[in-house]
Amino acid sequence: MPGWVSDALVDAGLGQAYRDRPPYQRNDYLSWINRAVRDATKRKRLHQMLAELEAGDVYMGREWHPRRS
Repeated sequence: MPGWVSDALVDAGLGQAYRDRPPYQRNDYLSWINRAVRDATKRKRLHQMLAELEAGDVYMGREWHPRRS
């Protein structure tokens, strides 16, 4: 994970929310952010990821609910 993404998670207090997501979602978010060519697009995608983690019930713009154990 790039340091600037990790820093953003910590600054937003969303590190645990990120770790609670399934591995495929964590990988999808990171690869989606890193595939962007422009820095502005990377920042926009990072902010979307943070907003979705904060909401807790959204993944890549779609409704999502974690499985209950």
